[in-house]
Order: sequence, then C-alpha cells, then structure tokens
Amino acid sequence: MDYFFKAERLSVGYHGKPVAEEITVSLKKGQILTLIGPNGSGKSTILKSITKQLTLLGGVAYLGGSAIQEISAKEFSRKAAVVLTERPKPELMTCEDVVAVGRYPYTGALGVLSGMDKEKVYSALRKVNAFDIKDKNFNEISDGQLQRIMLARAICQEPEIIVLDEPASFLDIRYAVEILDTLRSMADESGITVIMSLHELNYAKRVSDWVMCVKSGKVLYLDAPGVIFTKDIINRLYDLREGCYDALFGGL
Repeated sequence: MDYFFKAERLSVGYHGKPVAEEITVSLKKGQILTLIGPNGSGKSTILKSITKQLTLLGGVAYLGGSAIQEISAKEFSRKAAVVLTERPKPELMTCEDVVAVGRYPYTGALGVLSGMDKEKVYSALRKVNAFDIKDKNFNEISDGQLQRIMLARAICQEPEIIVLDEPASFLDIRYAVEILDTLRSMADESGITVIMSLHELNYAKRVSDWVMCVKSGKVLYLDAPGVIFTKDIINRLYDLREGCYDALFGGL
C-alpha cells in the first residue's frame, strides 16, 4: 500500500448540502498536508468530515487501508487525534486533567492512569511548553494556552495521524513556530501523518510536504510548497489585487 491516508472524491457538507466537493488526496506516513484558502471555503468542513465528526456526503476516506466509516470509535480514537477550533468547556478540570484525556483510549474501563500514562502526560506538556500551567483551571486559561494544551492532549494520545484546525491561531510567533516544529519533528521521527489548516502562509510553506488550495468548495491546486507559493497562485486563491502579494507576503 503506497498511502496511509487517502481521500477519493469526497463531498462534504451539512444536512445533505455540499460545502466542498471532489476532494482527492493521498498521503504517506510522516507527511504533512496543509489546507489554505479564504474563510468559508470549506477547509474546516473537510477536516470535520475526515475525522468522523460529520458524515461524508459522498466519496470514501481511508486510514491505513480501512474506510473511516468502518473503523470503530475506540479504534479511531487510538489512530487519530483531533484538534479543532471549538473550545471545550469541561467542568472543574485542570490543564493536566484535559491532557490526560488523551490516554483514555489506552486505559481500562475505570480510566485509571498508570505511572507510564502520567509520564506521557507530563512529556506532552513539556513538548508544548505548557508544564508550568498544568495545575491551572482549564476554563481560565488564555486562547493561546488552550491551543498548546489541546495539542498536548493530541500528542499524549500517541496517534498515527493528527488533524488540526488552525493550530497556530492565538499564538505569538515563538509558540507558533515551536508547535509547528514539534509537528514536523513528530512527522519526521515518529512517522505521524498531519493534516491541518493554516491562515499563516509563511508557516504553511515552512512545515508542509503538500499544500491544498481550497476556494469556494473546490480544490484549485494540490502540490508541494515550492509550486504553490507563487504570486500567480496566491493572487488567484485570495483574489489579491496587483501588488498586494509582495506587500503582504514579501514574495513567499
């Protein structure tokens, strides 16, 4: 098998109405695919659909050779970690408690963490520079801190694929670069496949193996960053006026 994740002619949307169609892509283990495009183009809907949060309207998505529709919820939670933009609202949970949820697919029926599980929680917190806030109430942390905690939960889960919606949002440059570098290291060293959306084009160019350009529910381009990040393609994708590309992106 020459792929780990594969989507064939996906149609995704809500209540039977497509938001994006004809989504086709194939990824090997350890590759990073980044979705870019204007707001409302269908990027988040694609991510929710390949993580089983929305039912596919058409086409098939495969994970490790099995159609995602046929993978049980428990098995999917072991294979895939998901970090989307909705802010969870757990009651009376510390940041450490939230990260520890990532270990539950591996615990017994009572959800009791072993010493090894706890060490994986601490290791994940350190990877995203959030160990110092582990005892804080999760509902009282900033948006930037939340992004790091949710990524730590995904790392703690030890998945084969991570799907993220705007993981660099609300982060200053230092933490954004650190998190994206962590994802790149996980892909290179552990063979974890990453699919994410990003608004920050310089970050997408830095970290991606493949870039998918989505506009008005269609894939305009799917190629390597060196091909995608040209003036003509970015101008067309974002409807930029002449001269805006250099002014905004400095010739990415």
